[in-house]
Amino acid sequence: MPAIVLIGAQWGDEGKGKATDLLGSRVDYVVKFNGGNNAGHTIVINGDKFALHLLPSGILSENCIPVIGNGVVIDLEVLFQEIDALEARGRSAAKLRISADAHVIPPYNTTLDKVTERFAGSRKIGTTGRGIGPTYADKMNRIGIRVQDLFDEAILRGKVTAALNLKNQILSKIYNRRALDVEAVLSELLSYTERLRPYVDNTALLLHEALDEGKTVLLEAGQATMLDVDHGNYPYVTSSSATAGGACTGSGIPPTRVSRVIAIVKAYSTRVGEGPFPTELLHEKGDALRNAGVEFGTTTGRPRRTGWFDVPVARYAARINGVTDFVLTKLDVLTGMPEVPVCVGYEIDGQRIADMPMTQSEFARAVPVYETFPGWEDDISKARSLDDLPANARDYVTAVESMIGARISVIGVGPGREESIVVHDLLGD
Repeated sequence: MPAIVLIGAQWGDEGKGKATDLLGSRVDYVVKFNGGNNAGHTIVINGDKFALHLLPSGILSENCIPVIGNGVVIDLEVLFQEIDALEARGRSAAKLRISADAHVIPPYNTTLDKVTERFAGSRKIGTTGRGIGPTYADKMNRIGIRVQDLFDEAILRGKVTAALNLKNQILSKIYNRRALDVEAVLSELLSYTERLRPYVDNTALLLHEALDEGKTVLLEAGQATMLDVDHGNYPYVTSSSATAGGACTGSGIPPTRVSRVIAIVKAYSTRVGEGPFPTELLHEKGDALRNAGVEFGTTTGRPRRTGWFDVPVARYAARINGVTDFVLTKLDVLTGMPEVPVCVGYEIDGQRIADMPMTQSEFARAVPVYETFPGWEDDISKARSLDDLPANARDYVTAVESMIGARISVIGVGPGREESIVVHDLLGD
């Protein structure tokens, strides 16, 4: 059975957790392949809400093995806080597998992330301050700490000492912060070793063997296409590869084993942090959409910026990722609006374009061109087929589908796992 990739098609927070959980009961493995605890998924099961930040969504499916892949950076304190919280609610994390090649977020990188962002002032990126970026930078600079290093104290000591020789200079001489002690950092990292040991595995081999045995593997992205370090709205991006290509490098599964790419897209747009956002709604309109959709970060609690659906963004995501199926979430949030605008293109310096502009500066100057659709008043949370939707809601979905470059296979009409319209089976036709 080939692997399936699930990614976000906008700026994150599209509802990937619900989609992953919807599939989780039907797949054998769910793999988180990028990012860290800088993003989260909210999952509602029978009215019970779970907020996950580092753990894969599949951890809530009894028959599924959740995997943290090599492309993830792990805050060990957060990892065990999440495990403890789940177990306190009667959920087991015993099946969790963690790649020995995944990188660990050391405390000095969390400190650096926070002080660097504050120092940047008006030029800040809008990071969560959780050490994600500095840890990926260490990975590329080949001074990173991997999970496997915690089981060899000599290697760990050498890496921490070498890293702090540089980072303490930066902290003390540039940011006027106190230098960090090697022994204190070592002690903190090593305190997790024995508890971590049972979860660690050669996950790339594990997943290859699973695919060879006919198992279904779902590769779950953190963040989204417009936050991808290569293909997103650079520099206002995350530090990892959040697109379908990143699923392969972040898990060890080759692209020839991937059969389907599912993209999650919200029925409107949101983003967190800095950067251009052409369809953004400000003041009362933005507040109204934010409150209706409960658009506050799962991990940070930050209010999300809100705007109308952006067709060029969704179509760009379809191309970059090779999307075969879209899942349209939060259609219910638009209920009660007299009309629903959709951005169908941009005007830049007097010229109209239908697709994403080539440069960052052009995107920053893009003015949305809207097509407006009539709204609907009926509650759609009980709809389980397209025919159950009001005509205007159905027309909205049909119009969006015709413009974004791939079929809409599932429509979310509420936060619960069961509040969905399945038009096409994501694992079948």
